[in-house]
Amino acid sequence: MRDAKTMTAPKSAIERDPRWAQVLARDPGPDGQFVYAVRTTGVYGRPGDAARLPRPENVEFFESAAAAEAAGYRPSRRVASGKDAVARQHARLVAQACRSIEAGDPPPGLAALAREAGLSAHHFHRIFHARTGLTPKAYAAAVRTRRARTELGRAPSVTDAIYEAGFGSNGRFYAHSDAMLGMTPTAFRAGGAQQEIRFAVGQCSLGAILVARSSRGICAITLGDDPDQLLRELQDRFPQASLIGADAGFETLVARVVGMVEAPGLGLDLPLDVRGTAFQQRVWAALRAIPAGTTISYAELARRVGMPRAARAVAQACAANALAVAIPCHRVVRGDGSVSGYRWGVERKRALLLREHAQAPDQTPAPGLRGRRN
Repeated sequence: MRDAKTMTAPKSAIERDPRWAQVLARDPGPDGQFVYAVRTTGVYGRPGDAARLPRPENVEFFESAAAAEAAGYRPSRRVASGKDAVARQHARLVAQACRSIEAGDPPPGLAALAREAGLSAHHFHRIFHARTGLTPKAYAAAVRTRRARTELGRAPSVTDAIYEAGFGSNGRFYAHSDAMLGMTPTAFRAGGAQQEIRFAVGQCSLGAILVARSSRGICAITLGDDPDQLLRELQDRFPQASLIGADAGFETLVARVVGMVEAPGLGLDLPLDVRGTAFQQRVWAALRAIPAGTTISYAELARRVGMPRAARAVAQACAANALAVAIPCHRVVRGDGSVSGYRWGVERKRALLLREHAQAPDQTPAPGLRGRRN
C-alpha cells in the first residue's frame, strides 16, 4: 500500500482540459480562440497574457470575450487596453472610409472601401455600421443628399446640380428626389415655388402652436410664445411657397395635434413629412418608440440607435427635429435626469413631461421633475 503522502489527487475537469495547459504555458497561439474567466475576481483574460495564474477550481472557459461579458465578467486590464487599441484602429479606418466616400466621384463601393481598410467586406461593413449607425451605402446616400441640397442652391441649372452632387444620371436623381427634398428639385431650388402649404395657428396649454402640411404630409409642428413669429419661421423655411390659411377641415387636424399635446399618451397616426439625413431619421424613429410617461438619456438613445459613442450627435439630431410632440424629443433628458435642451423651451419640455407622468402614474419621473409643478 502506498503512503498517503505520495498519492496524487485526481485532476479536475479544468486541469484535464487542454486549454488549461495553454493557460499555464501562457501560450499566445490560441488568443482569439477562447478566454478564461476567474470567478473570484470577476475578470477574464486571454491564454497568452502574463498574468498571475488562478487556481483551476476558480476558472471558467468561454469561446469569446462577448460570451464572458454576457456571463457577467469584465475584461482584465490587458484585455481592456487591447480593446481600446482596436477601437481606435476601427475609428481611424471608418474615418478614412468616410473621407473616401465624401471625396469620391462616384463614391467607392463596399468592396473598394474594404480593400482600402485591409479587411473583408463583411467585417468592414459590420465595423462601419457599429461606429456610425449607418451602412456605407446609406452614408454615401446622405452625402449625396447634402450635396444635392447645396448644389441646387448654387449650380447654374438643375442638371448641373445633379451631376455635381454625384448622380450618374437624371433618372437616378429624380427617382429619389421626393425623399431627399420633399418636393421637386425645381421647386426646392426656387425656395418652395409652386408648392401649396396649408397651415393653422392655435393655442394649447404650452402657448402658441403652428401646424403646416404639404401635399406629402405634415411638414411642421412648432411651439412658441408669439404666433406671428411661428408664421415668420414657416415663411423663412419655404420663402417661395404659397402659404394658405387653413379651412375648417384643417382646423380639425390642428385640434388633433393640440389633443396630442394635452394627452400625449393617446398617440397620433399622422403622415409626417420628415426630412433629414439617414442618421436623423434613425434617431427620430427611435424617439417615436419612447412610451409616453417615460424618459431616457441621450446616452441611452445613442445606444438604441447603435451608436453608443455618439450622444452628442444624437442630441444634435433631437435639436434638428421640427415636429414637436409628434416626434417626442422632449422625452430625452440628461444622464442625471435633469431637463434641458429643448427647441421650444425647457419649461415647455418640463411641462410636457410632468403632464405625461401624471397620466402614467406608474412611471417614475426624471430626477429633474420630482417636486416640480406646472
